[in-house]
Amino acid sequence: MVVQKVKQGDLIKVEYEGKLENGTVFDASKLHDAPLQFEAGSGQMIKGFDDAVLGMKVGEEKEVTLQPAEAYGQINPSLLKKVPQSQLPLGQKIEKGMVLDIGLPTGQKIPARVVEVTLNDITIDLNHPLAGKVLKFKIKVVAIQGSTSV
Repeated sequence: MVVQKVKQGDLIKVEYEGKLENGTVFDASKLHDAPLQFEAGSGQMIKGFDDAVLGMKVGEEKEVTLQPAEAYGQINPSLLKKVPQSQLPLGQKIEKGMVLDIGLPTGQKIPARVVEVTLNDITIDLNHPLAGKVLKFKIKVVAIQGSTSV
């Protein structure tokens, strides 16, 4: 019997738990009540996670530690932006640590964390919240549905 291993292009399902170096869980499949499904090696996942599942078998478990370059990248200082208080909605109290939804011209919204508030402006951080962090994942492949290519 040939044991199927995950290869690029396979549609797979995994159970996972993601932790920061200090042990704080930042995401897990059990929080979503279903395994995560994605096309292996397609870039739908962060690079280190995508690379980690390749070659795994159904039922196999693996723990991987991803450096920022394999995950959400390093913190990019050019993504810290000052916004005049006058451009903010009236009556909204902005405080350090808040996360605001910033609308893009495409209609997409991205989260921006408030890192500083002054009398005249606020500074927001548009980096991914996990940028610059080492991530630890526990991954278990629960299904391999074969290639999604025709």
